Amino acid sequence: MDDHKGSPELFMFLASTVHDMKNSISVLGGTLENLLDHGKPADQGDPAYPQMAHMLYQTRRLSDNLMQLLALYKEVGKPTYPFEPNTVPVRELVQQVAGQARVLLESKQIVLELEFDGDLLWTFDEDLVIGVLAHAVNNAVRYTRDRIRLTIAERDGMLELAVADNGTGFPPSMLEAGTLVGQGVNFLTNSSGLGLFFASEVARMHKRRQAVGAIRLENGGPLGGGRFVLTLP
Repeated sequence: MDDHKGSPELFMFLASTVHDMKNSISVLGGTLENLLDHGKPADQGDPAYPQMAHMLYQTRRLSDNLMQLLALYKEVGKPTYPFEPNTVPVRELVQQVAGQARVLLESKQIVLELEFDGDLLWTFDEDLVIGVLAHAVNNAVRYTRDRIRLTIAERDGMLELAVADNGTGFPPSMLEAGTLVGQGVNFLTNSSGLGLFFASEVARMHKRRQAVGAIRLENGGPLGGGRFVLTLP
C-alpha cells in the first residue's frame, strides 16, 4: 500500500504546477476585468458581454480553488502554517473585498450592499479572511438574482461576517456539506466542499481564550436567500 504514497518531490512538483496554473488564471482574469471595466455601457447589449462576464466568474472560481489547494498543501490550520493575525480596521477589509468583486458584480448587474461599523477594529489574519469572504461573494454570484449583502458586526463578543443573497437559497446538498464540514466529510467529492473546508480551517485557526471561530450556512437570510456566516473570536 505504501507504494501509492507520493514522494516529497512529487508533492513539490504538484504544488509548483498549481501555483503556475493560478498565475495563468490570474492573468486571464485580469485581462477579462480590463475588457469589461473599459467597455462602454452600450457594449452590455453585445452578446459577447455576458459571455465574458461568465468567463470572469469561472476564472474567479478556478483561482479561488487553486488558492485554497495551495493553502491546504501548506497545511493551513497546522502549527507550522504562517498564521499572521493583526488588528485590522473592518472598513479596510470591506474595501478590499468589495474592490476585488466590483467588476464581476457590475458586469453581471448585481448590487453589492455593505453594512458595517466603520470604526470597528478586530484581530485576524487579513489575507485568509479576505480569501474566505471573496470566495463567499463569488459563490453568492451563482445563487443570487441581483443583490448580495456583506454584513460585518460584533455580536456577543464575536465578529460576525456574513454574505447573503436574494436567490432561492442554498441547495440541500450544500447545506449538508456545510453541516458536515470538519466532521469527516469527503469534501473532494462535493463541488462546494473545498471552499467550505478551507473556510472552516481558517475559522478554527482564530482562537481567543475558550472561543474558536466557526462557519455556517443557512437559508432565509435578510435578503430571503442563502447566507454564509463566518464568526471570529
